[in-house]
Amino acid sequence: MKRIDGGICAVPGVRACGLRREEGYGLAIIVAEGAAAGVFTTNKIRAAPLDVSEKNLAAGGRLKGVIANSGCANAYTGTRGIRDAEKMAGLLAGHLGCAPDEIGVASTGVIGRYLDLEQMAEMLEDMKADLRSSPEASEDAARAIMTTDTLAKEVAFEHDGFRIAGIAKGAGMIEPQMATMLSFLYTDADLTSEVLKECLTEAVDDSFNMLTVDGDTSTNDMVLITATGQSRCEPEAFKEALSRVCTELAMMIAKDGEGATKGVVTVVTGAVCREDARAAAKTIMGSCLVKTALFGQDPNWGRIVAALGRSGAELDPDLITLSIGSPAEEVTLVDRGRIVEGGSVLDRAENVMKGDDLEIRLDLGLGQGEARSFGCDLSYEYVKINSEYTS
Repeated sequence: MKRIDGGICAVPGVRACGLRREEGYGLAIIVAEGAAAGVFTTNKIRAAPLDVSEKNLAAGGRLKGVIANSGCANAYTGTRGIRDAEKMAGLLAGHLGCAPDEIGVASTGVIGRYLDLEQMAEMLEDMKADLRSSPEASEDAARAIMTTDTLAKEVAFEHDGFRIAGIAKGAGMIEPQMATMLSFLYTDADLTSEVLKECLTEAVDDSFNMLTVDGDTSTNDMVLITATGQSRCEPEAFKEALSRVCTELAMMIAKDGEGATKGVVTVVTGAVCREDARAAAKTIMGSCLVKTALFGQDPNWGRIVAALGRSGAELDPDLITLSIGSPAEEVTLVDRGRIVEGGSVLDRAENVMKGDDLEIRLDLGLGQGEARSFGCDLSYEYVKINSEYTS
């Protein structure tokens, strides 16, 4: 699998553009025609664009474009929110000369505010001549959907004769449980919407659904995928590539978590079953006490085993092995239930924790189940960002 440049515009047939206004309002447009599928938040307070996009996908399983805004979530906005999301789809449909139900719609930002459709129409008018297929266009679209993100998130791969790429946004209110904050994926593979949905659900389950920044599931989580159908591919090869793209984007979101100073992967092996491994990995990565220890570079591994103990996974404390590592070094703190003692062990662990990329590894010693979760530390800056979000 070869990483390539260009973001979503590395996929033949994809054009994009994005625009941000100084007041924090952004608009992204992506144009590509093909079979499509999506997954959406499980939050029962669900934003209007998700209802509209899901309805549009059900109408024919195809999309011709996506329009996404940042700065306003269009969530908890009632029937007006639905009408506004439909009008938002109509804006892009009017430019493309297609039906509104061939457009995907997405929003992110503050909950409980209405869309400024007049401003959106003005922005679209300024943008539509700028639709193009270039690396810069992909990055513009990725930046337009950012809110508290500090980095544009995009990735592209070539594999087995086809291409696949994606952009995403997300930094806070991240514990997706169906999708990430927003992600738009594109491929030139020739696949039906039914196959896309199956592959997407599986890929999301092991990537975005194993991601947590703060334990909060957004009202607006959405992943959409469109396949332009220009290249033949084997479903298994496609699954492999899609999983890689989703995992890379999930890791980017984790590392760019609001106020984060380091990205963290928690790997659990030796569980009785996959479900136990997933529960253990996600519980540890979601623990505020674990996250703050990571921020403080404090090798307080007791917080990790305490989180493991409440995860619901079957455990034998005498079989657990625990280590923490960076790309340069791994330090074992517990070896099959035995505390690894000696002053230098904790000193080495503390030094490892100074890195930007960490991995917590646990072997439960019970079976073949394994899983990994993605997250970050919890810093003072997270509180500051979220205490001032709507001001």
